[in-house]
Amino acid sequence: MAQSLTTLNTFGVEASCDDLFRFTSEQDIQDWLAGMPIPPEKFFVLGGGSNLLLLGHIPLTFLKADITGINYKESGDQVLVTAGAGVNWHDLVLDSLEQGYSGLENLSLIPGNVGAAPIQNIGAYGVELEQLFVSLNAVDLYSGEKVVFEHKDCEFGYRNSVFKNRCKGQYLITEVTLKLNISPKIVLTYGPLKALSDNTDNLTAKDVSDEVIRIRQSKLPDPETLGNAGSFFKNPVISNHQYNQLKSDYPELVAYAVDDSHMKLAAGWLIDQCGLKGYRQGDAGVHQQQALVMVNHGNASGLDLLALAAHVRDTVLERFGVKLEPEVWIIGKQDIFTQSK
Repeated sequence: MAQSLTTLNTFGVEASCDDLFRFTSEQDIQDWLAGMPIPPEKFFVLGGGSNLLLLGHIPLTFLKADITGINYKESGDQVLVTAGAGVNWHDLVLDSLEQGYSGLENLSLIPGNVGAAPIQNIGAYGVELEQLFVSLNAVDLYSGEKVVFEHKDCEFGYRNSVFKNRCKGQYLITEVTLKLNISPKIVLTYGPLKALSDNTDNLTAKDVSDEVIRIRQSKLPDPETLGNAGSFFKNPVISNHQYNQLKSDYPELVAYAVDDSHMKLAAGWLIDQCGLKGYRQGDAGVHQQQALVMVNHGNASGLDLLALAAHVRDTVLERFGVKLEPEVWIIGKQDIFTQSK
């Protein structure tokens, strides 16, 4: 019997799967796999449902790790924090701040669970998860064995990791270990946070977190009231040559240096310049304050949102010659998006 996923995705779209199993421990997962005849190719690992666009019925068995618990271990001037995959990410941020540790404050209010964070290599306001990552534990869905991934094993990239590529669908992450600071090491390199640098003598990690929360809440809709998955597209990385060409045509182009030969463009700015902020196709829309966010105004389906995203992508490509790639995972039949104009 099909299992509903409607309340398990932050877009709030109607969706379902063949079956859904939830686990509260690593051993539960291993025991279940030992007696399960379904091949791993028919599994999909669900986190907090915050970085997904689900398209109708998905003929897979969904697995969800509801493993909780947060543990700290101090070592020198750093502390290792290990959290269960089912811990809400923002709850981990707040807990670490309450314990007096810094490192996660710039990543405040990012939706989703801890287990999904390394898959996506989440990041915001000048900090990337890979900068804090130590290791993770996972269960191999093919062998049932526990596997430890160190930093180098994860092959982190911009909103990317080995779990979205070579190892996609092979592992269920059970816990993640990160390194935090006992003495605050504040990062204010990202534009909107630079204003805080005027008073660094008394600035705390909690102050940075509060400011990040304030900024995010002023720009991004709450999924509880307006269905969304946060940023739908990645910020595109282009060559310096292409950047210089665009900059000559668009002097206000928003971009950041990646390395000596590449620049990262602000995808939201590109979309906004196309006049798409607030644009709607039925109940599928572009958020009126943050053009990088696709929203469900009530009754949009996954396919409705996908069609809107394809329109946004094609409009930006036609005007700027830059192809936007989705940051969210699109699960289901997606020909409408993979086919360009």
